[in-house]
Amino acid sequence: MTTTPTHAAALIRPMTADDAEAVLAIYQAGMDGGNASFEHAAPDWAAFDASKLPQHRFVAYRAETVLGWVAASRVSARAVYAGVVEHSVYVDPAQGRGVGRALLDVLIASTEADGVWTIQSGAVPENTASLAPHQAAGFRTVGVRERVGRHTSQGNRWRDVVFIERRSPHIS
Repeated sequence: MTTTPTHAAALIRPMTADDAEAVLAIYQAGMDGGNASFEHAAPDWAAFDASKLPQHRFVAYRAETVLGWVAASRVSARAVYAGVVEHSVYVDPAQGRGVGRALLDVLIASTEADGVWTIQSGAVPENTASLAPHQAAGFRTVGVRERVGRHTSQGNRWRDVVFIERRSPHIS
C-alpha cells in the first residue's frame, strides 16, 4: 500500500473498510459542530461506502490513528458529467494544521490522474476552517446559494452555502 507524507509525520493512504469506525466518528463530529453538514447523523458504513468512489477516498493518519478523510462522489451518471465529482473532506476537530489541505492535494492528484476536470463542493460561509484550505488548493467560489439549506437541529435556521469548484488546468 502506498502512503504519501503530509505534515508533522502524518501519512495519507487509500480509505478501507477497516477505517469505517474512525471515518464515521470524524464525520459525526463535523456534523455535531454545526457548520459541516445539514445532516444530523453520519450514515452507516454500507451507505457511505456505496455513495463514494472507491478510487477517490483517502485517510490521513498518524500512528494508526485516522486524523481526517476525503472522498468524492459522482455528480451524475450521465456520460457528459463523467469528469465532474463532488467531494467532502472532514478532519478530526483536535487536528487541523494542514491535514485538510494535504487530503485535498491527494484528492486533486487522484482525480486528475483519472480524467476528472472539475471537483465541486459547498460549505456554509462560517466554515472558514474548510473554505481556507480549499482556496489555497486552487478552488474558487462560484457563488453563494442563499438560504438553500435548513438546519433543523438549529431551530430550522436557514443557511447559505458557498459553492466552490476546482477546474483542472491539466485536462482540456
